[in-house]
Amino acid sequence: MPEGHSVHRISRQFDRNFVGRPVSASSPQGRFVEGAAVISGRTATAVRAVGKQMFLEFDDDLWLRVHLGMYGAWDFAGEIVVDPTIASANGRMGQTNQRGTDLEAPILDAAGENSLTSIGAPRRTRVHVRMSEQTTGLADDGEEWPPPVVGQVRLRLLTEATCADLRGPTACELQTPDEVAATIAKLGPDPLVDDVAEGEERFTAVVRRKPTPIGLLLMDQNVVSGIGNVYRAELLFRARQNPHTPGREVREEVVRDIWRDWVRLLSIGVETGQMMTMDDLDPDAYRKAMASRDDRHWVYHRAGLPCRVCGTEIIVEEAAGRKLYWCPFCQA
Repeated sequence: MPEGHSVHRISRQFDRNFVGRPVSASSPQGRFVEGAAVISGRTATAVRAVGKQMFLEFDDDLWLRVHLGMYGAWDFAGEIVVDPTIASANGRMGQTNQRGTDLEAPILDAAGENSLTSIGAPRRTRVHVRMSEQTTGLADDGEEWPPPVVGQVRLRLLTEATCADLRGPTACELQTPDEVAATIAKLGPDPLVDDVAEGEERFTAVVRRKPTPIGLLLMDQNVVSGIGNVYRAELLFRARQNPHTPGREVREEVVRDIWRDWVRLLSIGVETGQMMTMDDLDPDAYRKAMASRDDRHWVYHRAGLPCRVCGTEIIVEEAAGRKLYWCPFCQA
């Protein structure tokens, strides 16, 4: 499932490659034909991400709201200008691990989680990226332009040089500025949008008055924006917090530590394109972790395997329809 880091990366892609340019829009799948017709021919003027939702503004105060949900993704083709906040000095998509070791070239995992070509629900195809100094050509020389539509594309946005195909979103709709404001007002704080200190106070106050288990509160986008199943499991393990403890019974310092850890992990996710949650890895271990999800997390997707800290078997259980991974000893 796409989590907050993915949506912020998507937003940055649109800011660099679509904002300020006229956009042609279509709905090859046929489920957004009327909306695409309204967008087509307009200029993209702004973009913002809040939690798991992206808002793309067009002329005349018209906004496109996209929520990727469980399976959505944006596939990009053509020329993509590299985001300078996540590119190294030589123009390539560099990665820096938590110990500060600069890695000259990007490490692509098997699912393409950090791929520029497809951001959202990981897709095992379309992970090849060919870099130049400032842009990356995602199509081989002589490849058809615009690229042929493949599969169920809800919305295609096209400039002269860049194509973005939206697949499998939970929401894809047009909104007025008031509707956008109302949508955002319902969301919890996002560390990359809201003042971090104010966000910490909001998050702490809400969690500390709720009888709901902390493991469910972290997935509630009205409490905090952007956290999904992976980050939920990892944040709770890193805090050594039992996921079943009611929010109001979690110590205040632990709640604040979870928020501060989320601030840090979200920034790492945006920079690297991957949900890296393990600290203090040497360069070899870091490369291995970036290449394989199995080596990247403390507890997520490790049911039945020994805890990396205590050796106790990691358990998985159902929590509000989602899989919850945790260590019954470290998080007792």
